[in-house]
Amino acid sequence: MTVPLDTVNDIRSMDAAGRSRSEIARVLHVSRNTVAKYADMEDMSPVAPMPQRRGRPALEGNEEWIAGVLEADLGAPRKQRHTARRIYYRLVAERGYGGSYSTVQRFVRELRLARAAAGGEGYLELEWAPGTCQVDFGNFRAAVGGRALDLKLLVATLPHSNDRQCVALMSQRSECLCAGLLEIFRRWGRAPAAMVLDNATEAGRMVRGEVTESRLFSQFRAHYRFESRYCNPYSGNEKGSVENAVGFLRRNLLVPVPAFGTLPELNAFLAEGCARVNAAARCRDGRPHGEAYREDLAAMRALPGVEFDAVRWVTARADKRGYVEADGREYVAGPAWHGRSLLVGMRASTVEILADRGRRVAVLPRAFGEGPAVRNPLSLVPAIIARPRAFGESTIRRDMPPGLVEGIDRMDSAGRRRTLRSIGRASESSGFEAACEAALRVVEGGRVPDDATVDVLARRIAGGGGGAGGPDLSVYDGFLKGAVADGS
Repeated sequence: MTVPLDTVNDIRSMDAAGRSRSEIARVLHVSRNTVAKYADMEDMSPVAPMPQRRGRPALEGNEEWIAGVLEADLGAPRKQRHTARRIYYRLVAERGYGGSYSTVQRFVRELRLARAAAGGEGYLELEWAPGTCQVDFGNFRAAVGGRALDLKLLVATLPHSNDRQCVALMSQRSECLCAGLLEIFRRWGRAPAAMVLDNATEAGRMVRGEVTESRLFSQFRAHYRFESRYCNPYSGNEKGSVENAVGFLRRNLLVPVPAFGTLPELNAFLAEGCARVNAAARCRDGRPHGEAYREDLAAMRALPGVEFDAVRWVTARADKRGYVEADGREYVAGPAWHGRSLLVGMRASTVEILADRGRRVAVLPRAFGEGPAVRNPLSLVPAIIARPRAFGESTIRRDMPPGLVEGIDRMDSAGRRRTLRSIGRASESSGFEAACEAALRVVEGGRVPDDATVDVLARRIAGGGGGAGGPDLSVYDGFLKGAVADGS
């Protein structure tokens, strides 16, 4: 029972006046023990109303084990850490625990609160030196080439001058991050002296104060000679400039949902938008953006003479079809490479496949998410040259003009081999479409295509010299007859 403060004051006043304690108890209708307690109390200072800790006899001997489990969780992915219920089930199964779940739950909560209190430093007002850059990602949607895509917005800021830059990317993978940062470095014309990132950028991971940086980002950082610092992704004040910039740029440049033909067109639009935003910006100290921006540039690093190639190399074995798998997508190296171990270079927008001491097998567009195998018709040509009869069932037919397919079908094996070889060689300088168009015009002229003829026509077509009716083949009659006669 709580005694009212007025009663406590009466007890102490009557006691100080010399009245007996039995009389005080009788007059105030309290027990003698209560009178004695408050009359003899030396300190009446307020005491913090701390709840009384409940005992946990059932957990005796298990407290250190639970603390160890929670400590080990700090190095595990967030979604694979122990809940209080999982710890309870393990205690029952592994340590013969016979207490209640609520006891375990309260203890786990106390440990987590204690750890949070020990590690929390509150929000400090930070001052950013010129030349320091902050980096973060945001999500947004845009229509690119008629398709609605969920894209990543890479944002970099210079907090000293409040300069803000952003680039649209297909993914946060390290090669995409480095390619996006390189585009921003080009806009600045300089590289930062230091860069602040968090675990979510795929540049590196910080676990219990130790950072493990991705190999590609470490090479990128060494190339441009800047320092890196990592912070907790949930501590927004540690990189507040870029946190704010992600939302600001998304609201001001990407609303309503933009639509562009290609990703480079979208990024050109974002670069113009950033320049417009920065021109009207002011620093935290009230100065115009331009004045502090010059201080940022003066403190930044000069760009080296050679640009960094943001490529991540992986090894993959081609299956019996000549397909290799990388990052969950299949890419067609070509049947000629079946069963071979190949090097696959993953860039932000392309995939390069190499074999035999760097021999280039194919360069294909980079694909993200689920979808069919990515192919280049040229990768099929070597296998068909080796087995001309396979042309009848080859998927390369769908990439050629119907008239050319019909012409090749009428040829014998030697003619098919010669035609496909000429298309393959002309494609190296003029592209596959121009080479096929050149071969078609030769076939329509009643001849079997050869290397020299197809190359000459393909170069003219690729350069815009072929009109709707095509070039006048009579110009090349003498040359063609000689080429056909000698079989070149």
